[in-house]
Amino acid sequence: MGVLMIGRMMVRFLLTVWFLASSFGALGDFRSGFVGDSSLLDCNYRSLQLTLPRGRDGNVLTLVVLDKDEKPHPLHNDSVCGTWLGQKPDGSITIGAAYNGCYVIEQNGEYIMTIGIADVTGQNVVLQETLRCPILPVQDAPSPGACAAVKKEDRLSCASPTVTQDTCQEKGCCYSTNDASLPCYYGDLITAQCSKDGTISIAVSKEVTLPHLLLNSVHLLSVQEGTCSDLSIKKNEVFILYQFPLSCGSTIWVDGDQIVYENRLEAAKDVRTWKNASITRDSTFRLTVRCSFTASSFLPLQVEVFTLPPPPSVNSSGPLLLEMRIAKDGQYGSYYLASDYPVVKLLRDPVYLEVRILQRTDPNLVLVLNQCWANPFTTPLQKPQWPILLNSCPFTGDNYQTQQIPIDAASTRLQFPSHYQHFVVKTFTFVNDSQHALKGLVYFHCSASVCARSRLETCSTTCLPARKKRMTNWDTTQNLVTADGPVDFHSSNGLEHLKTGTAETTDQSVLDWARGAMATVGVLGVVFAAVTLWKFRKERKPIL
Repeated sequence: MGVLMIGRMMVRFLLTVWFLASSFGALGDFRSGFVGDSSLLDCNYRSLQLTLPRGRDGNVLTLVVLDKDEKPHPLHNDSVCGTWLGQKPDGSITIGAAYNGCYVIEQNGEYIMTIGIADVTGQNVVLQETLRCPILPVQDAPSPGACAAVKKEDRLSCASPTVTQDTCQEKGCCYSTNDASLPCYYGDLITAQCSKDGTISIAVSKEVTLPHLLLNSVHLLSVQEGTCSDLSIKKNEVFILYQFPLSCGSTIWVDGDQIVYENRLEAAKDVRTWKNASITRDSTFRLTVRCSFTASSFLPLQVEVFTLPPPPSVNSSGPLLLEMRIAKDGQYGSYYLASDYPVVKLLRDPVYLEVRILQRTDPNLVLVLNQCWANPFTTPLQKPQWPILLNSCPFTGDNYQTQQIPIDAASTRLQFPSHYQHFVVKTFTFVNDSQHALKGLVYFHCSASVCARSRLETCSTTCLPARKKRMTNWDTTQNLVTADGPVDFHSSNGLEHLKTGTAETTDQSVLDWARGAMATVGVLGVVFAAVTLWKFRKERKPIL
């Protein structure tokens, strides 16, 4: 990245990373009972999600979550404690928490979590609200007798061999501790599973009817033969299993705030005809399976699935989380921890950034960084802006271009290399019309998406030389993700003051910002780095 300044300058900066759509220095003018409308709380099977309307600027309050001892903690993107934040296009804020996370308790048939609004210190809670979600029933596991009745040779796998017993039984399947290769298997007469990655599984036993169902006669009404390449059918003497994406022929409609996908199974009858008479000895079997998804869920990313012509794109919601980390070197073998910050660097020093998808195991998902840019404001679209990645490629108008680091799937230690993006940015600062470096903050922003790789979509990006490229429009309004990342810049004179100990005001402002930063949290699908210039202890000439 080019250094937009003239002359010698010795500057260090503090670099912090998180995911946030806008600073919670502007939460809004909340009153007692700031949640109010119960429809703002969405209770799912494994997590809750709260939507707060957009607040007014000028507020200095922050969001916190209270633990079981009523101690406040800043809400932030924490995959360990199962909390995340996001922002919808209308500016409203979404708060998510997993039921098995650090701050949710079970009590009297409910999941309970308490959030609050605190002052800038994050310790003095001004208002608080208790969120309650009923404990929804999961699928019942088959009875021990039903599981024992399934012979080993008749078992069809319900999950990977590494699945836990609890997770297996929550899926409505049998679990055997005596079978390491196939511990989780189908046992009920009918088992249907709808996953948030847009896949449906339907297992049917021949014993679902009397006389027993002829498994060869069962077919999926919504999918014609040869029209769905991702349709998987597994069968043995007792069970038949259909697995396919919801994009394959599902009937779709909207019911209130839910999107419903419907699929039907039916068994053909063997009908015998003689003269004017027709008979059959087969049972009647029809099965309808519906998968419902919350339509109002914030879609931080779009997962596109392309089927055979006509190939409509299908968007589905899921708990896709992104994380940006800073590696200590170009090997990406070790990363800075929270205790390592602030990370001190000089202008033009490389910053090794990694963006990755969290908690997904689909090897066909490919992370795509659409646009990355920097500006001196917390609002991502405010000018001036300096492109870093433009249409997934390094901005060619920069004299220190961003370097994208390819990840070799054959040699990497990563289990899912396509879930990662590595790139290197050379640090810089903005200048004004007089070519003087601006004293203030610089923020990095990125927009990201996830592509579903298939036979029709390779999800690859080709970056041509600048002279071969057409002029393209830079559109940052779609899948816009923004995180606050300040760069506190000082001129060379300012550095002299810093070295002589007269930078108390600046230090205090940075500390005030740091307190606010601790209260911010990550937005799903929004990736960005925060960079703050810091004072020096020794001088260094910039490389010209």
